[in-house]
Amino acid sequence: QVQLVESGGGLVQTGRSLRLSCAASRRTFSYYGMGWFRQAPGKEREFVAAISRSGGSTAYADSVKGRFTISRDNAKNTVYLQMNSLKPEDTAVYYCAATERLYSLSLIRSYDYWGQGTQVTVSS
Repeated sequence: QVQLVESGGGLVQTGRSLRLSCAASRRTFSYYGMGWFRQAPGKEREFVAAISRSGGSTAYADSVKGRFTISRDNAKNTVYLQMNSLKPEDTAVYYCAATERLYSLSLIRSYDYWGQGTQVTVSS
């Protein structure tokens, strides 16, 4: 089992940046594909970004492409989400998730383990 702990959320103004981190408990972190999802009030949880086990492959939602970057450091058991040019519509609770699956990393149902989430609020 993998325990995930997100950090780095907060309140920022439009156009600013934040970097989220997600620390995993397992030393076999490199066996897991990782994803970031978000859920705004009154909305369903949605895919943001995903990264393969090695970090060699990434995927992004269209709404964040070109602004957000997902990366991972397997030596530190940590995945990151660099968020630039933030907009009010990026306001949400951000969750990281882990999966042993190799494919379909943009799908919520692909993930077996979830963190508790970190709040990101972007003011206009």
